[in-house]
Amino acid sequence: MRKIVVLLFTFCFFNEIVAQNSIPKILPERERAAVIDEILEDRMANLLPKLMRKEGIDMWIIISREYNEDPVMKTMLPSVWLSARRRTIMVFFDKGEKDGVERFAIARYDVGNLLKGEWDLNTNPDQWDALMKTIKEKNPKKIGLNFSKYYAHADGLTYTEHKEFMEKLPAEFQNKVVSASNLAVNWLETRTEREMAIYQQICRISHEIIQEAFSDKVIQPGITTTDDVVWWMRQRVTDLGLETWFHPTVDIQRYDPENFDHLRTFSKRPQKQIIMPGDLLHCDFGITYLRLNTDQQQHAYVLRAGETEVPSFLKNAFKQGNQVQDCLTENFKAGMSGNDILAKALEQSKKKGLNGTIYTHPIGNHGHAAGPTIGMWDNQGKTIGAGDYPLNLSTAYSIELNAAVEIAEWKKTIRIMLEEDGFFDEKGFRYIDGRQTEIIQIPKILSGVK
Repeated sequence: MRKIVVLLFTFCFFNEIVAQNSIPKILPERERAAVIDEILEDRMANLLPKLMRKEGIDMWIIISREYNEDPVMKTMLPSVWLSARRRTIMVFFDKGEKDGVERFAIARYDVGNLLKGEWDLNTNPDQWDALMKTIKEKNPKKIGLNFSKYYAHADGLTYTEHKEFMEKLPAEFQNKVVSASNLAVNWLETRTEREMAIYQQICRISHEIIQEAFSDKVIQPGITTTDDVVWWMRQRVTDLGLETWFHPTVDIQRYDPENFDHLRTFSKRPQKQIIMPGDLLHCDFGITYLRLNTDQQQHAYVLRAGETEVPSFLKNAFKQGNQVQDCLTENFKAGMSGNDILAKALEQSKKKGLNGTIYTHPIGNHGHAAGPTIGMWDNQGKTIGAGDYPLNLSTAYSIELNAAVEIAEWKKTIRIMLEEDGFFDEKGFRYIDGRQTEIIQIPKILSGVK
Protein backbone atom coordinates (compact mmCIF):
# COMPACT_ATOMS: atom_id res chain seq x y z
CA MET A 1 0.00 0.00 0.00
CA ARG A 2 2.81 2.38 0.94
CA LYS A 3 4.50 1.66 -2.40
CA ILE A 4 1.32 2.58 -4.26
CA VAL A 5 1.02 5.87 -2.34
CA VAL A 6 4.64 6.73 -3.11
CA LEU A 7 4.13 5.92 -6.78
CA LEU A 8 1.00 8.09 -6.92
CA PHE A 9 2.82 10.95 -5.19
CA THR A 10 5.74 10.62 -7.59
CA PHE A 11 3.39 10.56 -10.58
CA CYS A 12 1.52 13.69 -9.39
CA PHE A 13 4.78 15.47 -8.57
CA PHE A 14 6.18 14.57 -12.00
CA ASN A 15 3.05 15.86 -13.72
CA GLU A 16 3.29 19.12 -11.76
CA ILE A 17 6.93 19.57 -12.79
CA VAL A 18 6.09 18.85 -16.44
CA ALA A 19 3.26 21.41 -16.30
CA GLN A 20 5.57 24.03 -14.81
CA ASN A 21 8.34 23.32 -17.27
CA SER A 22 5.97 23.63 -20.23
CA ILE A 23 5.74 27.39 -19.61
CA PRO A 24 8.63 29.15 -21.40
CA LYS A 25 11.05 31.14 -19.26
CA ILE A 26 9.61 34.36 -17.90
CA LEU A 27 12.16 37.07 -17.15
CA PRO A 28 12.48 38.74 -13.74
CA GLU A 29 11.56 42.42 -13.60
CA ARG A 30 15.09 43.78 -13.98
CA GLU A 31 15.76 41.74 -17.13
CA ARG A 32 12.36 42.68 -18.55
CA ALA A 33 13.23 46.35 -18.09
CA ALA A 34 16.48 45.93 -20.00
CA VAL A 35 14.71 44.21 -22.90
CA ILE A 36 11.97 46.86 -23.03
CA ASP A 37 14.52 49.68 -23.15
CA GLU A 38 16.63 47.95 -25.82
CA ILE A 39 13.58 47.41 -28.02
CA LEU A 40 12.43 51.01 -27.52
CA GLU A 41 15.85 52.41 -28.42
CA ASP A 42 15.90 50.27 -31.57
CA ARG A 43 12.41 51.45 -32.55
CA MET A 44 13.26 55.10 -32.03
CA ALA A 45 16.62 54.92 -33.80
CA ASN A 46 15.64 52.76 -36.77
CA LEU A 47 11.86 52.70 -37.16
CA LEU A 48 10.72 56.20 -36.21
CA PRO A 49 12.69 58.07 -38.92
CA LYS A 50 11.17 55.86 -41.65
CA LEU A 51 7.66 56.42 -40.35
CA MET A 52 8.03 60.19 -40.06
CA ARG A 53 9.36 60.44 -43.62
CA LYS A 54 6.61 58.16 -44.90
CA GLU A 55 4.00 60.58 -43.51
CA GLY A 56 5.96 63.73 -44.40
CA ILE A 57 5.97 65.01 -40.82
CA ASP A 58 9.30 66.51 -39.80
CA MET A 59 8.29 67.48 -36.24
CA TRP A 60 6.16 65.24 -34.04
CA ILE A 61 5.14 66.68 -30.68
CA ILE A 62 3.52 64.48 -28.02
CA ILE A 63 2.15 66.21 -24.91
CA SER A 64 0.78 64.56 -21.76
CA ARG A 65 0.26 65.27 -18.12
CA GLU A 66 0.96 62.77 -15.37
CA TYR A 67 -1.70 60.00 -15.07
CA ASN A 68 -3.46 61.13 -18.24
CA GLU A 69 -0.94 59.83 -20.72
CA ASP A 70 -1.33 59.81 -24.48
CA PRO A 71 -1.52 56.11 -25.54
CA VAL A 72 1.45 56.66 -27.85
CA MET A 73 3.52 58.29 -25.13
CA LYS A 74 2.87 55.30 -22.86
CA THR A 75 4.65 53.10 -25.41
CA MET A 76 7.61 55.53 -25.54
CA LEU A 77 8.29 55.80 -21.83
CA PRO A 78 11.36 53.96 -20.54
CA SER A 79 10.81 50.87 -18.42
CA VAL A 80 11.34 52.68 -15.12
CA TRP A 81 8.82 55.40 -15.97
CA LEU A 82 5.37 54.09 -15.10
CA SER A 83 3.76 57.41 -16.02
CA ALA A 84 4.61 60.83 -17.41
CA ARG A 85 6.01 63.37 -14.95
CA ARG A 86 4.09 66.59 -14.41
CA ARG A 87 3.65 67.76 -18.00
CA THR A 88 5.94 65.80 -20.32
CA ILE A 89 6.48 67.10 -23.86
CA MET A 90 8.29 64.85 -26.32
CA VAL A 91 9.66 66.37 -29.51
CA PHE A 92 10.98 64.45 -32.50
CA PHE A 93 12.56 66.54 -35.26
CA ASP A 94 13.71 64.98 -38.52
CA LYS A 95 16.84 66.72 -39.76
CA GLY A 96 17.02 64.54 -42.86
CA GLU A 97 18.56 61.27 -44.01
CA LYS A 98 22.10 62.33 -43.12
CA ASP A 99 21.54 63.74 -39.62
CA GLY A 100 18.55 61.63 -38.57
CA VAL A 101 15.81 62.35 -36.03
CA GLU A 102 16.66 64.53 -33.07
CA ARG A 103 14.89 63.47 -29.86
CA PHE A 104 14.40 65.66 -26.81
CA ALA A 105 11.91 66.53 -24.12
CA ILE A 106 10.66 69.93 -23.03
CA ALA A 107 10.69 68.74 -19.45
CA ARG A 108 12.57 69.11 -16.20
CA TYR A 109 13.88 65.57 -16.53
CA ASP A 110 15.65 63.43 -19.10
CA VAL A 111 13.23 60.74 -20.26
CA GLY A 112 15.55 57.91 -19.31
CA ASN A 113 18.34 57.60 -21.86
CA LEU A 114 15.91 58.09 -24.75
CA LEU A 115 15.21 61.83 -24.71
CA LYS A 116 17.35 64.62 -23.29
CA GLY A 117 15.48 67.08 -21.08
CA GLU A 118 15.92 70.57 -22.58
CA TRP A 119 13.83 72.91 -20.48
CA ASP A 120 15.96 75.59 -18.83
CA LEU A 121 13.80 77.39 -16.27
CA ASN A 122 16.31 80.21 -15.98
CA THR A 123 15.88 81.06 -19.67
CA ASN A 124 12.22 80.13 -20.11
CA PRO A 125 10.28 79.80 -16.83
CA ASP A 126 7.13 78.88 -18.80
CA GLN A 127 7.19 75.41 -20.34
CA TRP A 128 5.09 76.47 -23.32
CA ASP A 129 7.51 79.32 -24.06
CA ALA A 130 10.37 76.83 -24.02
CA LEU A 131 8.53 74.66 -26.55
CA MET A 132 7.73 77.63 -28.81
CA LYS A 133 11.37 78.72 -28.74
CA THR A 134 12.35 75.24 -29.96
CA ILE A 135 9.74 75.31 -32.75
CA LYS A 136 11.03 78.67 -33.97
CA GLU A 137 14.64 77.45 -33.94
CA LYS A 138 13.87 74.23 -35.83
CA ASN A 139 11.37 75.85 -38.23
CA PRO A 140 9.55 72.60 -39.20
CA LYS A 141 7.51 72.25 -42.40
CA LYS A 142 4.81 70.13 -40.69
CA ILE A 143 4.04 69.80 -37.00
CA GLY A 144 2.23 66.57 -36.17
CA LEU A 145 -0.05 66.43 -33.11
CA ASN A 146 -1.96 63.41 -31.84
CA PHE A 147 -5.59 64.08 -32.69
CA SER A 148 -7.70 61.63 -34.66
CA LYS A 149 -11.37 61.12 -35.51
CA TYR A 150 -11.23 57.34 -35.88
CA TYR A 151 -8.44 56.10 -33.59
CA ALA A 152 -8.54 56.64 -29.83
CA HIS A 153 -4.92 55.41 -29.79
CA ALA A 154 -3.93 58.44 -31.90
CA ASP A 155 -6.22 60.94 -30.18
CA GLY A 156 -4.22 61.39 -27.00
CA LEU A 157 -3.84 65.18 -27.07
CA THR A 158 -6.36 66.50 -24.54
CA TYR A 159 -8.60 69.51 -25.12
CA THR A 160 -6.71 71.62 -22.59
CA GLU A 161 -3.25 70.77 -23.92
CA HIS A 162 -4.33 71.42 -27.52
CA LYS A 163 -5.96 74.73 -26.59
CA GLU A 164 -2.91 76.01 -24.69
CA PHE A 165 -0.52 74.83 -27.41
CA MET A 166 -2.42 76.61 -30.18
CA GLU A 167 -2.78 79.79 -28.12
CA LYS A 168 0.99 79.92 -27.66
CA LEU A 169 1.96 78.83 -31.19
CA PRO A 170 3.15 81.77 -33.33
CA ALA A 171 0.87 82.72 -36.21
CA GLU A 172 3.35 81.68 -38.90
CA PHE A 173 3.22 78.05 -37.67
CA GLN A 174 -0.54 77.72 -37.20
CA ASN A 175 -1.17 76.36 -40.71
CA LYS A 176 1.67 73.85 -40.35
CA VAL A 177 -0.14 71.83 -37.67
CA VAL A 178 -1.50 68.52 -38.98
CA SER A 179 -2.96 65.35 -37.52
CA ALA A 180 -0.31 62.75 -36.74
CA SER A 181 -2.97 60.02 -36.76
CA ASN A 182 -1.37 57.84 -39.44
CA LEU A 183 2.07 58.33 -37.94
CA ALA A 184 0.81 57.32 -34.50
CA VAL A 185 -0.98 54.27 -35.91
CA ASN A 186 2.12 53.28 -37.91
CA TRP A 187 4.24 53.55 -34.76
CA LEU A 188 1.83 51.41 -32.75
CA GLU A 189 1.13 48.75 -35.38
CA THR A 190 4.63 48.13 -36.76
CA ARG A 191 6.56 45.27 -35.16
CA THR A 192 10.33 45.08 -35.37
CA GLU A 193 12.48 42.00 -35.91
CA ARG A 194 13.48 41.98 -32.24
CA GLU A 195 9.86 42.18 -31.11
CA MET A 196 8.82 39.31 -33.34
CA ALA A 197 11.68 37.20 -31.99
CA ILE A 198 10.08 37.37 -28.54
CA TYR A 199 6.40 37.51 -29.61
CA GLN A 200 6.31 33.79 -30.34
CA GLN A 201 7.35 33.01 -26.77
CA ILE A 202 4.67 35.35 -25.41
CA CYS A 203 2.03 33.60 -27.52
CA ARG A 204 3.40 30.23 -26.39
CA ILE A 205 3.05 31.20 -22.72
CA SER A 206 -0.57 32.13 -23.36
CA HIS A 207 -1.22 28.88 -25.24
CA GLU A 208 0.30 26.82 -22.42
CA ILE A 209 -1.90 28.49 -19.82
CA ILE A 210 -4.97 27.60 -21.89
CA GLN A 211 -3.71 24.00 -22.16
CA GLU A 212 -3.36 23.84 -18.39
CA ALA A 213 -6.79 25.41 -17.82
CA PHE A 214 -8.43 22.95 -20.21
CA SER A 215 -7.11 19.85 -18.45
CA ASP A 216 -8.11 17.61 -15.55
CA LYS A 217 -5.49 19.43 -13.50
CA VAL A 218 -8.07 22.23 -13.27
CA ILE A 219 -11.41 20.75 -14.38
CA GLN A 220 -13.30 18.04 -12.48
CA PRO A 221 -16.58 17.44 -14.33
CA GLY A 222 -19.65 17.80 -12.15
CA ILE A 223 -17.82 20.07 -9.70
CA THR A 224 -15.78 22.72 -11.53
CA THR A 225 -17.66 25.73 -12.90
CA THR A 226 -16.78 27.92 -15.83
CA ASP A 227 -16.14 30.72 -13.35
CA ASP A 228 -13.69 28.49 -11.47
CA VAL A 229 -11.67 28.10 -14.66
CA VAL A 230 -11.78 31.83 -15.36
CA TRP A 231 -10.38 32.66 -11.94
CA TRP A 232 -7.81 29.86 -12.17
CA MET A 233 -6.53 31.52 -15.34
CA ARG A 234 -6.38 34.93 -13.68
CA GLN A 235 -4.54 33.50 -10.70
CA ARG A 236 -2.13 31.51 -12.88
CA VAL A 237 -1.20 34.67 -14.77
CA THR A 238 -0.64 36.56 -11.53
CA ASP A 239 1.46 33.72 -10.07
CA LEU A 240 3.67 33.84 -13.17
CA GLY A 241 4.26 37.55 -12.62
CA LEU A 242 2.27 38.55 -15.70
CA GLU A 243 -0.95 40.48 -16.35
CA THR A 244 -4.16 40.00 -18.28
CA TRP A 245 -5.45 42.92 -20.32
CA PHE A 246 -9.06 41.74 -20.03
CA HIS A 247 -10.97 39.39 -17.75
CA PRO A 248 -11.09 35.95 -19.44
CA THR A 249 -14.30 34.16 -20.34
CA VAL A 250 -15.15 30.46 -20.38
CA ASP A 251 -18.48 29.28 -21.78
CA ILE A 252 -20.24 26.06 -22.74
CA GLN A 253 -22.13 24.69 -25.71
CA ARG A 254 -23.84 21.36 -25.10
CA TYR A 255 -26.66 19.05 -26.08
CA ASP A 256 -29.64 20.59 -24.29
CA PRO A 257 -32.88 22.41 -25.13
CA GLU A 258 -31.25 25.84 -24.78
CA ASN A 259 -30.41 27.83 -27.86
CA PHE A 260 -26.85 29.08 -27.84
CA ASP A 261 -26.93 32.74 -28.73
CA HIS A 262 -23.57 33.86 -30.09
CA LEU A 263 -24.45 37.54 -29.79
CA ARG A 264 -25.10 37.06 -26.08
CA THR A 265 -21.44 36.22 -25.51
CA PHE A 266 -20.50 39.68 -26.77
CA SER A 267 -23.25 41.81 -25.25
CA LYS A 268 -22.80 40.34 -21.76
CA ARG A 269 -20.65 37.80 -19.97
CA PRO A 270 -21.77 34.16 -20.06
CA GLN A 271 -23.36 32.91 -16.86
CA LYS A 272 -21.53 30.56 -14.52
CA GLN A 273 -22.22 26.91 -15.34
CA ILE A 274 -21.08 23.57 -13.92
CA ILE A 275 -18.89 21.75 -16.44
CA MET A 276 -20.22 18.30 -17.34
CA PRO A 277 -19.11 15.40 -19.59
CA GLY A 278 -20.13 16.05 -23.19
CA ASP A 279 -19.58 19.83 -22.93
CA LEU A 280 -17.84 21.82 -25.64
CA LEU A 281 -15.88 24.48 -23.79
CA HIS A 282 -14.66 27.78 -25.21
CA CYS A 283 -12.33 30.36 -23.70
CA ASP A 284 -11.26 33.91 -24.58
CA PHE A 285 -7.93 34.76 -22.99
CA GLY A 286 -4.99 37.14 -23.33
CA ILE A 287 -1.88 38.21 -21.45
CA THR A 288 0.47 41.21 -21.41
CA TYR A 289 4.23 40.68 -21.25
CA LEU A 290 7.12 42.90 -22.35
CA ARG A 291 4.54 45.49 -23.49
CA LEU A 292 3.01 43.08 -26.03
CA ASN A 293 -0.39 41.42 -25.82
CA THR A 294 -1.96 38.12 -26.84
CA ASP A 295 -5.60 37.39 -27.61
CA GLN A 296 -6.63 33.76 -28.11
CA GLN A 297 -9.82 31.71 -28.21
CA GLN A 298 -9.77 27.92 -28.15
CA HIS A 299 -12.11 24.96 -27.64
CA ALA A 300 -12.01 21.84 -25.47
CA TYR A 301 -14.34 18.86 -25.13
CA VAL A 302 -15.06 16.93 -21.93
CA LEU A 303 -15.17 13.23 -22.74
CA ARG A 304 -18.23 11.24 -21.71
CA ALA A 305 -17.87 7.89 -19.98
CA GLY A 306 -16.62 5.39 -22.54
CA GLU A 307 -15.48 8.04 -25.04
CA THR A 308 -11.81 8.07 -26.03
CA GLU A 309 -11.90 10.98 -28.45
CA VAL A 310 -13.88 14.03 -29.49
CA PRO A 311 -17.04 13.09 -31.45
CA SER A 312 -16.55 13.25 -35.21
CA PHE A 313 -19.39 15.77 -35.69
CA LEU A 314 -17.54 18.25 -33.48
CA LYS A 315 -14.24 17.54 -35.23
CA ASN A 316 -15.88 18.27 -38.57
CA ALA A 317 -17.43 21.46 -37.20
CA PHE A 318 -14.04 22.58 -35.94
CA LYS A 319 -12.54 22.12 -39.41
CA GLN A 320 -15.02 24.66 -40.71
CA GLY A 321 -13.66 27.19 -38.23
CA ASN A 322 -10.15 26.59 -39.59
CA GLN A 323 -11.47 26.97 -43.13
CA VAL A 324 -12.95 30.40 -42.34
CA GLN A 325 -9.53 31.36 -40.93
CA ASP A 326 -7.95 30.32 -44.22
CA CYS A 327 -10.48 32.31 -46.25
CA LEU A 328 -9.53 35.40 -44.26
CA THR A 329 -5.74 35.11 -44.18
CA GLU A 330 -5.51 34.10 -47.85
CA ASN A 331 -6.89 37.55 -48.65
CA PHE A 332 -4.24 39.46 -46.71
CA LYS A 333 -2.66 41.73 -49.32
CA ALA A 334 -0.52 44.77 -48.55
CA GLY A 335 -2.34 48.02 -49.27
CA MET A 336 -5.84 46.52 -49.15
CA SER A 337 -8.24 48.10 -46.70
CA GLY A 338 -9.72 46.14 -43.82
CA ASN A 339 -13.16 46.54 -45.43
CA ASP A 340 -11.99 45.06 -48.74
CA ILE A 341 -10.27 42.13 -47.03
CA LEU A 342 -13.46 41.42 -45.08
CA ALA A 343 -15.66 41.51 -48.19
CA LYS A 344 -13.38 39.14 -50.12
CA ALA A 345 -13.03 36.75 -47.18
CA LEU A 346 -16.79 36.57 -46.61
CA GLU A 347 -17.40 36.01 -50.32
CA GLN A 348 -14.83 33.20 -50.39
CA SER A 349 -16.34 31.61 -47.26
CA LYS A 350 -19.82 31.70 -48.73
CA LYS A 351 -18.65 30.02 -51.95
CA LYS A 352 -17.23 27.19 -49.84
CA GLY A 353 -20.53 26.74 -48.04
CA LEU A 354 -19.23 28.20 -44.78
CA ASN A 355 -21.33 30.37 -42.50
CA GLY A 356 -18.61 32.62 -41.14
CA THR A 357 -18.59 35.85 -39.15
CA ILE A 358 -15.31 37.79 -39.04
CA TYR A 359 -14.25 40.39 -36.46
CA THR A 360 -10.47 40.54 -36.66
CA HIS A 361 -8.37 43.31 -35.12
CA PRO A 362 -4.73 44.40 -34.89
CA ILE A 363 -2.77 43.45 -31.78
CA GLY A 364 0.51 44.60 -30.27
CA ASN A 365 1.05 47.32 -27.66
CA HIS A 366 -2.70 47.18 -27.08
CA GLY A 367 -5.03 44.20 -27.15
CA HIS A 368 -7.49 45.90 -29.48
CA ALA A 369 -4.74 47.76 -31.24
CA ALA A 370 -4.37 50.43 -33.92
CA GLY A 371 -4.54 49.44 -37.58
CA PRO A 372 -7.13 48.12 -40.03
CA THR A 373 -10.38 46.81 -38.57
CA ILE A 374 -11.48 43.69 -40.45
CA GLY A 375 -15.15 43.32 -39.54
CA MET A 376 -17.04 43.78 -36.28
CA TRP A 377 -19.07 41.09 -34.52
CA ASP A 378 -22.15 43.28 -34.94
CA ASN A 379 -21.24 44.67 -38.38
CA GLN A 380 -20.22 42.48 -41.31
CA GLY A 381 -20.30 45.44 -43.68
CA LYS A 382 -17.99 48.43 -43.93
CA THR A 383 -16.49 50.00 -40.83
CA ILE A 384 -16.02 53.68 -41.61
CA GLY A 385 -12.57 54.99 -40.71
CA ALA A 386 -10.66 52.12 -39.13
CA GLY A 387 -11.99 49.71 -41.77
CA ASP A 388 -10.72 51.97 -44.54
CA TYR A 389 -7.18 51.87 -43.19
CA PRO A 390 -4.75 49.76 -45.30
CA LEU A 391 -2.98 46.55 -44.37
CA ASN A 392 0.71 47.35 -43.87
CA LEU A 393 3.74 45.08 -43.67
CA SER A 394 5.29 44.04 -40.34
CA THR A 395 1.96 44.17 -38.50
CA ALA A 396 0.26 41.71 -36.13
CA TYR A 397 -3.39 40.65 -35.89
CA SER A 398 -5.77 38.61 -33.78
CA ILE A 399 -7.54 36.43 -36.33
CA GLU A 400 -10.90 36.48 -34.56
CA LEU A 401 -13.99 34.90 -36.11
CA ASN A 402 -16.54 32.12 -35.85
CA ALA A 403 -18.18 29.50 -38.04
CA ALA A 404 -21.82 28.64 -37.40
CA VAL A 405 -22.36 24.90 -37.93
CA GLU A 406 -25.60 22.94 -37.68
CA ILE A 407 -25.16 19.86 -35.48
CA ALA A 408 -27.84 17.28 -36.24
CA GLU A 409 -26.81 15.17 -33.23
CA TRP A 410 -27.52 18.10 -30.91
CA LYS A 411 -30.48 19.43 -32.94
CA LYS A 412 -29.01 22.93 -32.87
CA THR A 413 -26.45 25.24 -34.45
CA ILE A 414 -23.20 25.79 -32.61
CA ARG A 415 -20.43 28.26 -33.27
CA ILE A 416 -16.77 27.41 -33.50
CA MET A 417 -15.26 30.60 -32.10
CA LEU A 418 -11.55 30.94 -32.81
CA GLU A 419 -8.92 33.56 -32.24
CA GLU A 420 -5.18 33.26 -32.87
CA ASP A 421 -2.42 35.84 -33.14
CA GLY A 422 -0.66 36.20 -36.48
CA PHE A 423 1.89 38.32 -38.31
CA PHE A 424 1.93 39.78 -41.81
CA ASP A 425 5.07 40.79 -43.74
CA GLU A 426 6.52 40.61 -47.25
CA LYS A 427 6.51 36.78 -46.98
CA GLY A 428 2.77 36.73 -46.33
CA PHE A 429 0.73 35.78 -43.28
CA ARG A 430 1.75 33.33 -40.56
CA TYR A 431 0.49 32.41 -37.12
CA ILE A 432 2.98 33.57 -34.51
CA ASP A 433 2.80 30.36 -32.46
CA GLY A 434 0.64 28.21 -34.70
CA ARG A 435 -3.10 27.77 -34.37
CA GLN A 436 -5.48 25.26 -32.84
CA THR A 437 -6.42 22.60 -35.39
CA GLU A 438 -7.87 19.99 -33.01
CA ILE A 439 -10.23 20.33 -30.07
CA ILE A 440 -8.49 19.80 -26.74
CA GLN A 441 -9.60 16.62 -24.96
CA ILE A 442 -10.39 16.57 -21.24
CA PRO A 443 -8.96 14.32 -19.95
CA LYS A 444 -6.16 13.52 -22.36
CA ILE A 445 -6.20 9.81 -23.10
CA LEU A 446 -2.76 8.24 -22.87
CA SER A 447 -1.87 5.88 -25.73
CA GLY A 448 -2.54 2.25 -24.85
CA VAL A 449 -4.95 3.21 -22.03
CA LYS A 450 -8.67 2.44 -22.41
